[in-house]
Amino acid sequence: MTPHVTLNEPAVTLPKKKAAFFSRERTIESELNRIFGAKRRAELAEMVEISPVIITQEKLAEQVAELQEIEVMFATWGMYPLTAEDINLLPKLQAVFYAGGSVRHFAPALLERGITVVSAWAANAVPVAEFTLAQILLANKGYWRNVDGYRAYREGNTYEDFFRGCGNFGATVSILGVGQIGRKLIELLFPFRLRVLVFDPFLTDEEAMQLGVQKVELDEAFARGNVISNHLADVRDTAKLLTSTLFNSMPQNATFINTGRGGTVAHNDLVSVLRRRTDLTALLDVTEPEPLPAADPLRELPNIHLTAHIAGSIGDEVDRMIQTTFEEFRAWRDGHPLRFEVTRERFETMA
Repeated sequence: MTPHVTLNEPAVTLPKKKAAFFSRERTIESELNRIFGAKRRAELAEMVEISPVIITQEKLAEQVAELQEIEVMFATWGMYPLTAEDINLLPKLQAVFYAGGSVRHFAPALLERGITVVSAWAANAVPVAEFTLAQILLANKGYWRNVDGYRAYREGNTYEDFFRGCGNFGATVSILGVGQIGRKLIELLFPFRLRVLVFDPFLTDEEAMQLGVQKVELDEAFARGNVISNHLADVRDTAKLLTSTLFNSMPQNATFINTGRGGTVAHNDLVSVLRRRTDLTALLDVTEPEPLPAADPLRELPNIHLTAHIAGSIGDEVDRMIQTTFEEFRAWRDGHPLRFEVTRERFETMA
């Protein structure tokens, strides 16, 4: 009798998914090539069959042949919305992996077709939360008013002549919006023994308790916060939600921080209140529009400090987004659960 011999079966290698980058023409150099540099593209080429052609909005009609075989789309800032007709040109498209934050401007049509959309918004939330933490801690020390006062130093002034804030121990911080950024910020604030209030209609009382924060209404968040930090989603219900009544209710010497979206702020109301109340400070990393016109009054007030949308991932911080994007792709490819898929339900409350 011939003995039974078991042979080791060779591992089955599945064919690579066919993929392409999508980007507006004008953002290929400024965004796509900056985020997906040579090293990252080489790593991606190990996982997919990446097209040498970047699919641009401007030349979409000329790239029909290339579109027919694409199964996976990779994109970052500079991604554009696809129409129903555009998606018809992508008969094999299964998933979109976005190395960026908000997908509101392009995801709806894709979700409508059942195409998987994955965003690195959780990874991009980390530097925003870190940036906001730094601003909160400095704001409670009175940093910006102190700097301005010291710059105007006159002979005979003593340190007591320059503004000092309330300090951080026991100060009240109000967070508007408890999405990925808000939750990360709460986590980062925990060691500093601050009192944290939150406004978020979608946050349950049980979740607030688990986070160790107090849930309040919007007017109370403004009236009690030494610092009010805005992370509200930019949706129809939040358009110009933050008005003069709220800004005027802020406590003496309070600070308003916006690293969310400029569209949630009634622009002229903020100017009007801060022009009258010089004790208040506004730290704005986002505005509506961006960048602001040269003559915009937000640029003129000494108690409004502007930065050019730098809170999100910059420099080496983009590697965190890329790592997240590639990890999610491998999970999707291998049939594992996704952590950062943008479902229709999740989309409704995303920034």
